[in-house]
Amino acid sequence: MYDVKLTEAHFPAQPDSTYRERTVEEVLREQVAIRPDAKALRELLADGTVGREWTFAQLLADAERCGRALAARHPVGTRIAIMGGNCPEWVLVELGAALAGLVLVTVNPSFLPREVRYVLEQSNSSAVYYQPFVRGTPLRPVVDEAAAGLPASDFIIDIEDPGELLAGEGDGELRQTNPLDICMIQYTSGTTGFPKGVLLHQHGLIQSNEDLFVRWGITAGKTVTGPFPLFHTAGSAVCVLGCLAQGATLLLVTLFDPIAVAKAIEREKPEILGGVPTMHFAIMEAAAATGTDVSSVETVVSGGAMVPAALNAKAKQVYGVPILIVYGQTETSPAITASWPTDTGSDLIETIGQPCSHMDVSIRSPSDNTVCALDEQGEICMRGFNMMAGYNDNPKATAETIDEEGWLHTGDLGSMDARGYVKITGRVKEMIIRGGENLFPAEIEAALLEHPAIAEVAVAGVPDEKWGEIVAAFLRIVDGFEHPSDDDLKGFIRERLSPQKTPAHWVWVKEFPLTGSGKIQKFQLAEDFAKGELG
Repeated sequence: MYDVKLTEAHFPAQPDSTYRERTVEEVLREQVAIRPDAKALRELLADGTVGREWTFAQLLADAERCGRALAARHPVGTRIAIMGGNCPEWVLVELGAALAGLVLVTVNPSFLPREVRYVLEQSNSSAVYYQPFVRGTPLRPVVDEAAAGLPASDFIIDIEDPGELLAGEGDGELRQTNPLDICMIQYTSGTTGFPKGVLLHQHGLIQSNEDLFVRWGITAGKTVTGPFPLFHTAGSAVCVLGCLAQGATLLLVTLFDPIAVAKAIEREKPEILGGVPTMHFAIMEAAAATGTDVSSVETVVSGGAMVPAALNAKAKQVYGVPILIVYGQTETSPAITASWPTDTGSDLIETIGQPCSHMDVSIRSPSDNTVCALDEQGEICMRGFNMMAGYNDNPKATAETIDEEGWLHTGDLGSMDARGYVKITGRVKEMIIRGGENLFPAEIEAALLEHPAIAEVAVAGVPDEKWGEIVAAFLRIVDGFEHPSDDDLKGFIRERLSPQKTPAHWVWVKEFPLTGSGKIQKFQLAEDFAKGELG
């Protein structure tokens, strides 16, 4: 950990790692020069067996072939959409697009035609590269309907057909690019509204994730099991570019099945395991149920949500190590803070770690944008090299997010202690104002998760004539447990929090509406409740 003693909630940038502005091509060629025959990419199939494999030299050669084919079709700077699940071809298109000087627009493969069309129009994409089937669903009908009448309909390419993907490779030439060139547009998850296209550059995506791997001790030759979706920065940036920058091997999980992943860990013995908390829970349950040995795992990492204390305790029991968390956003490539492997106790389960290298992080007052005092709640803000260039064709939203002093406002509420460790306490837009008092869902959720019958919880504000807003708790039961009564839950929460924080409504759901990256859409829960659709 960084040894600092702050006097206010502002953590200055720490130059503790090598800092270089590089392109994807430069990183690829560096690795080939150092370790051409080392494994770079391995395909973990749905049944848990390993499919195709690429050394760094082979990965560069195939990325170059793909890049030349893309360059033959599209002028420099063209935006091309990719829609598919986790497959090696997705990675080849990601790397090939960077070598061809193109901008990759990532599309969630679960999107409906209306949603895909929005992305294609908003990004001004000129092509769609798609995987024919994702989880048994054919994507070509979705793409055809979404792209009808748009420029993207001119190039609809099946990425699993080498004849289509590599057609014309002999006619194209790779293009020299700049580290600060935009190489990717990713659409935000939309937990509080409609998605925005985030403009990301090569340098931010490479340096940020190399720094993250350095913090976690992920070095050349180690294997990272990556189940994160490639259309999200956790997959295409952290896993793909983090492994590439450090010379690690990516074991790409093509279809997440916890039993298959557990058996693959036993057989392949990867040192690093990534995943959101629900994935880790499922893998550990699968390992216990099947008697699978997963003890080879040395580092377990998670992002996208806080890790409950019980889950971290289970990880220490199963793997022998705790779960390290990374906190960030699409807008920051994505890491802002992360745990250290040496963190213990409350630092692991109550904080989101210290800021990552080469960036300033501060907690700022939502009312006047001044720096907060230590341990005072405010908005988590960051400033640094890995910030987005802005939202695509949306200067108003960009100005609302990045202030005149260059601070990017995350929309998350939190606090910072004298050592620079950050706690997250909720969302600015999710803050519940009950009769003029500010209530923070994260605090209430954390207390409710201590109940043994509650598997997941989301707390949101719902309209009320008297109070303006009141607290509603949306809950999912642990399998095998009986539903506690409302009175039981009220008594449980009153032992832990003050009366005004007690939910007025207890709503049990079988599943939550989720964003593409697996975050709960609280605004959707509140809207459905207001419509009377959730009881």
